[in-house]
Amino acid sequence: MTLHITDGDYERLLEFRIGLRRFLHWSEQQAVAAGLTPAQHQLMLAIRGHQDRSGPTIGDVAEMLMLQHHSAVGLIDRAEAADLVRRRTDLDDQRVVRLSLTPLGNRRLRQLTRHHLEELTRLRATMEE
Repeated sequence: MTLHITDGDYERLLEFRIGLRRFLHWSEQQAVAAGLTPAQHQLMLAIRGHQDRSGPTIGDVAEMLMLQHHSAVGLIDRAEAADLVRRRTDLDDQRVVRLSLTPLGNRRLRQLTRHHLEELTRLRATMEE
């Protein structure tokens, strides 16, 4: 069975891709305005949004951000130096390092998340038109 693609399908796909790129650009600008790099913002969101409440490992973060392990380590090093994240040894397995946000990291991420949720609500309304 062949799917018939219409002009409207192309138009909707283009609108979606443009909206997505605009949102990502907007998000990067918001991170910079908050004193963060876009990569630091993504790192903090990956840590806070991770489903395991004990925190993600460096490998988890590398996978979520689609980074090589050594690139994730460098990003984490810089975020740790900026007092945004911290490493800690897993309580059950001393070989595992877990990541968490510092109080400063939590405040910065909360501020950005509020703005992002508002923007997503606004975008949803325009996408549904």
